[in-house]
Amino acid sequence: MKVVILAGGYGTRLSEETAVLPKPMIEIGGRPLLWHLMKSFSVHGFNEFVVALGYKGDVIKRYFLQYPDVGSDLRIELGSGKMERQGSIREDWNIELVDTGQDTMTGGRLRRLRDRLGETFLFTYGDGLSTVDLPKLLEFHRSHGKLATVTAVQPPSKFGVLQLDGNAVLKFNEKPADVSTYINGGFFVLEPAALDYIEGDATPWEREPCEALAGDGQLRAYVHDGYWQCVDTLHELRLLRDAWDRGEAPWKTWN
Repeated sequence: MKVVILAGGYGTRLSEETAVLPKPMIEIGGRPLLWHLMKSFSVHGFNEFVVALGYKGDVIKRYFLQYPDVGSDLRIELGSGKMERQGSIREDWNIELVDTGQDTMTGGRLRRLRDRLGETFLFTYGDGLSTVDLPKLLEFHRSHGKLATVTAVQPPSKFGVLQLDGNAVLKFNEKPADVSTYINGGFFVLEPAALDYIEGDATPWEREPCEALAGDGQLRAYVHDGYWQCVDTLHELRLLRDAWDRGEAPWKTWN
């Protein structure tokens, strides 16, 4: 089964990092965010990736072109130019890197890939990590028989909540989740016919297509109450980097 990853946005709120890199290539622990995401799919046996490129897509292409060399020991004969890789590459991934346009919206990027997606596929954004159980997500999708499944998550709260009695603090809750609110956490499962809801390049997937799918009763939500973190700000990026540096990265389920 193919996994589509959207990796073409500008990442303007991370301009300090994205001036020279596309957002999915921002590093956590010396590896791009995109690598962490793909690794989290591959541990569940999903190794067929289609990456939709846009802004600075050449950076992503160069990374994977060089990956076999950089990830291996090398024996190089400078006189002849002969090079021999020594050691095995750990990732058994097949990757299609597809230019889907510099300014194409999320729905448009998906639509441009439709000829490469002949059956049910997984789809997510290249700027978030999670512990969502992908096999269970796929099982849930197959159980309801609709065109689309979205993973619903609770947004991390940005502020702590104080319970007061006058000026006395009775209770201090640091960044509690609002249990009544769920948001789009990415990690979709789609049938090819769901792409028929996308009009063109200017269509954001999260607007008309998802609204129409919901209106037609063709969209179901898989509720994930575990770890989920997007990377829209420098603060959120620091959260991921700090977790990795402490050896407490929840999304790291590989050895």
